[in-house]
Amino acid sequence: MSWKKEVDELAARRAMAETMGGAEKVARQHSRGKMDARARLDAIVDPGSFREIGKIAGRGTYGPDGALEDLAASNFIFGRANIDGRPVVASADDFTVRGGAADAALHRKFIQCEAMAHEYRLPLIRMIDGTGGGGSVRTLEDMGYTYIPHVPGWDQVIANLDTVPVVALALGPTAGLGAARVVASHYSIMVRGLSQLFAAGPAVAAAIGDTLDREELGGSDVHTRNGVVDDEVGSEAEAFAAARRFLSYLPASIHERAARTACDDPVDRREEALLSAVPRAAKQVYSMRRIAEAVFDRSSVFEMGGRWGRAVITAFARLDGWPVAVLASDPSYLGGSWDAKTSEKAERFVKLADQFRLPIVHLVDNPGFMIGGEAERTGTIRYGVQAMNAIYRATVPLASVVVRRAYGIAGSAMSNAERFQYRFAWPSGDWGSLPIEGGVEVAYKSELEAAADPAAHLEAIRERLNRVRSPFRTAEKFGVEDIIDPRDTRPLLCEFAELAWRVLQ
Repeated sequence: MSWKKEVDELAARRAMAETMGGAEKVARQHSRGKMDARARLDAIVDPGSFREIGKIAGRGTYGPDGALEDLAASNFIFGRANIDGRPVVASADDFTVRGGAADAALHRKFIQCEAMAHEYRLPLIRMIDGTGGGGSVRTLEDMGYTYIPHVPGWDQVIANLDTVPVVALALGPTAGLGAARVVASHYSIMVRGLSQLFAAGPAVAAAIGDTLDREELGGSDVHTRNGVVDDEVGSEAEAFAAARRFLSYLPASIHERAARTACDDPVDRREEALLSAVPRAAKQVYSMRRIAEAVFDRSSVFEMGGRWGRAVITAFARLDGWPVAVLASDPSYLGGSWDAKTSEKAERFVKLADQFRLPIVHLVDNPGFMIGGEAERTGTIRYGVQAMNAIYRATVPLASVVVRRAYGIAGSAMSNAERFQYRFAWPSGDWGSLPIEGGVEVAYKSELEAAADPAAHLEAIRERLNRVRSPFRTAEKFGVEDIIDPRDTRPLLCEFAELAWRVLQ
């Protein structure tokens, strides 16, 4: 009395599932420069760690005698795996089966994948390569009726956004539901030339007069500049590496704390280059990224969203092995002024750091919110205040380093001024309610008009003001906690990280 017959059938069904959409369609996938779904899963997780769930789910074809003749596998594959030894839920759309369309999938698999990540508090990876949620219009004729749209299991998507890290990789054309699943993540990636993302594709857009090709309508150049997608990479392998690295800074869920890693970078390392990193000329730019590389653990800075909201740099990094979230001004774009997109980006990143309990380090050189007609038309002040609100609402420890400017409301958004200010200023610090350069003519208008030599009088006023704008004058009044030698920044931030993680743990 043996069950070998059934076990043999199980093996046959599994073998059928592994053929995916069939040899011809798999070959077509490869000919487009794309990996197939199963190869992607093998490539992104630790070798041999993937255990598929629901492998033989699909649509069977049976002969007159009831015997299985073929199995068309579901085009959604998921399971449990490891990344760097830590458990995750990994999933991939199979474009070789009906172009990844949801009408060729079993909705319960999608729901169970999301539910597993939520209930077992595991990071979730979505590799998305599909056309959308409802198939084509032709599907309606096959069904014989239409329906009010809904997305089964979307409540699980929301639950995961609230509790576990979610990474989405767009690895082909993604439209409709596929596009929504990319966006509903904490970190999203597109592959240049391979990925596109649309609410609806070019053929549908053409119906309203927008005749654009895939790249023009929804390529990575579009969506990594408007903030829909965080990052663009050059290959699938780079996308997998970026996803793994992103997850390395975060805990498995909001119920845990992120891990410290071994560090051989000395805490007391003092970089001589920091002493001259900021130019004396107020309008001369410099590289904040170089400062970050010098201050944080070597090779630990992982920037995300570098192509949009560019006046602020958002990144993860480590200090003596402790993971931290980094918010840093970029004076090479708009002089570091926060426009609407920059403010939106800062708000989103601060919320991410607070949600997953990462201390925040803010490197500040902010001359204020962007001004002018375009800034007003794009609602800069609204987005800016929302960013400021996110910083004030954050409950994780925050340290700020005033590298150069801090002006106006945007400058005051460096930290929550009502809490203890773990704050350092470099001797290059320059702050106030508004820049002296832009406010002298307004404040002294009548005096300048009455002067015999307005230009000389203006220069005399500036000279007087420059004497009182010294950061040491502010420190005398304890208006700034500490002015430091820039070379001491790393040791002091490592001290902050250790104290911050004592609180968090």
